Amino acid sequence: MTQIALSPLIRSGLCLMRAGRWDDATQLLAAARADTGEERLALAAALAEVAVDQDFAQQTDNAGPRLVVLAEALSETPDAFIAWDFAFLQLRKEYGVALLAADRDSGADLAERAAHLAKTAPAGSRSGHAHFYAGVIADNLLEQPEAAFAAYTTALDLGERSADDLLISLALRHLGDHAHTAGDLPLARIHWERSTELRQKIGHLLGTLAQQTLLAVLARDEGNPAASKALATEVNRWSHQASLPWLQAQSAALTNDQKRSSS
Repeated sequence: MTQIALSPLIRSGLCLMRAGRWDDATQLLAAARADTGEERLALAAALAEVAVDQDFAQQTDNAGPRLVVLAEALSETPDAFIAWDFAFLQLRKEYGVALLAADRDSGADLAERAAHLAKTAPAGSRSGHAHFYAGVIADNLLEQPEAAFAAYTTALDLGERSADDLLISLALRHLGDHAHTAGDLPLARIHWERSTELRQKIGHLLGTLAQQTLLAVLARDEGNPAASKALATEVNRWSHQASLPWLQAQSAALTNDQKRSSS
């Protein structure tokens, strides 16, 4: 049977994940054969990342067993970088659960863990992602907009320094939201359009659709209901095909708003 090098296979699996094809990514990675402890660890980390990402996007609950396998692989083959990634995946998973349940009581603990991960990250890009999560926790669970804005600004700086397009796009998405809330629609458009372009560049389906939803909101607020409805309609079609329930709801609400306003 033909053997394929593990690194490109894992990269392919993560590309499928970003394209919103989580089941295909899982099947590809699960079919790989690991011959060493290091390979088992790398595969376990990739499978756990796909599961955490899918749980947030599709409101599933698959990550628990994958995180257990990753913990076992780390105990057999310790690795400082992947140990940090494991703790970060746990944070991402628990934040997603808290956000869906509107569980603000867990915010303080999650914020403390995000701050610790930011301080102990083994590379600038990882620290930036931890700062970003500190921001969304402050925004969405703790209602601390000033702390959130500072965290996003730090995340953006670290993303720019490390040329991490995903991190840059995440920070810009939420900095744009703060500009939008403050009534600065031109600045919101600058941030949101750049974030959208970066997500398109890296093939991030969920991220692109989420950004296009915000651009539909912005078009509505700029007084262009036709553009808003057109964007929201396309997002709704894509999100139905990709089984993204929260984007289905957001885009449908925008479309219905435009229908009511034109009737």
